[in-house]
Amino acid sequence: METFFQAFLILVSALLITVVLMQSRGAGFGGAFGTQGGGAYRTRRGLERYLFRGTVVLAAVFVCVALVTARMHIPS
Repeated sequence: METFFQAFLILVSALLITVVLMQSRGAGFGGAFGTQGGGAYRTRRGLERYLFRGTVVLAAVFVCVALVTARMHIPS
């Protein structure tokens, strides 16, 4: 069971890294460091919205699986 959770954690982390990198690719070089031009709030649309929501979901799944995996290693 531990092996399953560890493999799943690796898969989720790889997906999370990919989704985060896909988000910053469209923002330009300055967007990768948090300095986007414009500065005004704008609405996410289309693929950008799905990438954002996917990032939030994958981050939540990552935290949950990491906690379960860590809990398995704590002696009773």
